[in-house]
Amino acid sequence: MIRRILAVPAPSLKRLAGVLCLVACTAMAAAYPDPLPVTGAVFVHDPSVVRRPAGDYLLAHTGDNIVLKTSADRTAWREAGPAFPSGAPWTRAYTGGSASLWAPDLSYRNGRYYLYYSASTFGSNNSAIFLATSTTGASGSWTNQGLVISTSTSSTYNAIDPNLVVDDQGRWWLSFGSFWTGIKMIPLNASTGLRSGTAVYDLARRSGGTTAIEAPFIVKRGASYYLYVSWDACCQGAASTYRVMVGRSTSVTGPYTDRSGRAMTAGGGTELLAGHGSIHGPGHEAVLADGGDLLFYHWYGDDGRARLGVNRLAYDAAGWPYVS
Repeated sequence: MIRRILAVPAPSLKRLAGVLCLVACTAMAAAYPDPLPVTGAVFVHDPSVVRRPAGDYLLAHTGDNIVLKTSADRTAWREAGPAFPSGAPWTRAYTGGSASLWAPDLSYRNGRYYLYYSASTFGSNNSAIFLATSTTGASGSWTNQGLVISTSTSSTYNAIDPNLVVDDQGRWWLSFGSFWTGIKMIPLNASTGLRSGTAVYDLARRSGGTTAIEAPFIVKRGASYYLYVSWDACCQGAASTYRVMVGRSTSVTGPYTDRSGRAMTAGGGTELLAGHGSIHGPGHEAVLADGGDLLFYHWYGDDGRARLGVNRLAYDAAGWPYVS
């Protein structure tokens, strides 16, 4: 049997390797690990996390005026108040008067915390992404820096779910998008954190009759930029079908392809994490480098409540991430 395999031409061996990889990946998907244990204030939606200079952790998530939580050890979490305790009236034209602000993206750069966040209403693309900054990250310390990008009902994409990435040349970029024509990217001014120019890059979209893609998150590892996205239905409690997909590119602006080589702009994406057992609809992911890469996300329990999920990421011999 070994001799017969060795006699197969190289292209056939490559196809065989692909089949074996597919089998292995399918087996891996059937055995996703449960989230690591977390305690305390763990009911979150759309989490984003940074490790602070003192070594503790700051988390922001969807809620009234953006909700903050902190942890000393990444396991036990406590409430830390809203980012904007006096409200964010500049967002109300997009929220229908609601205080609920969505999908914050939290980062710490150059001695400041940057908070990109969304203002919209469910199912609408009359939406906007705003930026706030703080030197401490504490509730009430955030200063509104203004509008980054907005969309209207005549737009072909949706300005929610922001994620900041800084490339190897120090250039700032914001990926974002939900449904419609999928995931987009715009350049930012590194000095202000606001939009620079009018360019819009197309990163990923669904195919086959669905537009259900959102929540981009981009990180550079080795020679590749990895684009994580969420597919399918969020926000339906235990009936949610959210799942985390990934592709990669050698350029921050793409093109991103999945493990099979399919372009993410043509519906490509390799599944990283999906529902299993009592873990329903894991998604709206973020990656934190902290003694190795960690995947943060929310998931729904059998009771329909959204909770914080954390798992470690590892990388296979081909450089593709998997949940461990």
